[in-house]
Amino acid sequence: MKIAIICTEKLTFPPVNGGAVQMYLEGALPILSKTHDITVFSIQDPKLPNRSTENGVNYIRLPAITKEEYVRGVKKFLSIDFDLVHVFNRPRWVPFLSKDLTCAFSLSLHNEMFPRNKISSTLASNCINRVSFITTVSKFIANGVKELYPAAARKLHPVYSAVDCNLYKPIWDDDKDSYRRTLREKYGLQNYKTVLYVGRLTPKKGTHIVLDAMNPVMRSHPNTALMIIGSKWYGGNEPTDYINLLKRASKELQGPVIFTGFLNPKEIPKYYSIGDIFVNMSQWREPLARVHYEAMAAGLPIITTNRGGNAEVMEEGVNGFVMNDYENPRILEKNIVRLLDDKDLAHNLGINGRKLAEEKYNFNRLANDLLKLFDSVR
Repeated sequence: MKIAIICTEKLTFPPVNGGAVQMYLEGALPILSKTHDITVFSIQDPKLPNRSTENGVNYIRLPAITKEEYVRGVKKFLSIDFDLVHVFNRPRWVPFLSKDLTCAFSLSLHNEMFPRNKISSTLASNCINRVSFITTVSKFIANGVKELYPAAARKLHPVYSAVDCNLYKPIWDDDKDSYRRTLREKYGLQNYKTVLYVGRLTPKKGTHIVLDAMNPVMRSHPNTALMIIGSKWYGGNEPTDYINLLKRASKELQGPVIFTGFLNPKEIPKYYSIGDIFVNMSQWREPLARVHYEAMAAGLPIITTNRGGNAEVMEEGVNGFVMNDYENPRILEKNIVRLLDDKDLAHNLGINGRKLAEEKYNFNRLANDLLKLFDSVR
């Protein structure tokens, strides 16, 4: 089949600036392209050519000064030559892109995109009627669509994201040449148990709750450090009032607090090896943060919040803990201390997480889930 894959207007592909959608696609594409002729559309980026063909995949990168400019540009390239057009996260685009085309369309949802404040019921219904199937990154996202539009139920297919475990060395593999050892030396963390946070630095991600919890943790466990990886947005390190607030609060903590800022996505797997405990404090209706897969691949015990779809990849007391009282830093503190005080528990949670990542959340499974759906429209 000849397939067009349409990325959003937010970030380019491949994920030189990061992005969950882009990393999802990057992992699956080498497998999908073995049996299908694929063209990927994304926005232009100065680091990438506007046209290229790599490993049998065609890339077309278009101007995107405005969202409308980008989607109109994509439309010009679509023709009856394509058998399937797979649109990421933009149901509003489907009726426009599919006009005058008879080929199949499908949709991949990585966020809540069907609420009435984002798309009219008429446009949503037109999209649902036009697509052959809708993949979602979690049951949470699928259920949200189904509640609003029951007719979509038969077309909804949760397809969980994945991680390449070959890129993540488990933290217990601490040989003399490991990233864990060299990076901990780089940041002066050789003698510290390190709590790791990876994500955008915005209030809805709950980074301030992590800092609040770490204050008493560091008083009771002086050999504890905190590393915060991320920035406001992918690809940059622009300061914000919130980030400045976090940095001021960090100065009140007794132990080391390290802000790395934005890191190249290719560097992220190495940095997971620094940690001993991974925390995710999503305060919003998180679709399902991919950092959970990454932390599992690195063999880190996870503490996360029961927000959106996050808990769907968690097994309580098996690969980590889920916080129902997600706004409460004291609960986070309690869970961190529990893992600091019980090395065997922390180690076992990490081993179980790594096993889940290897067996269940790998890109072969993800790609095969998609291939079955692609083949269903032949």
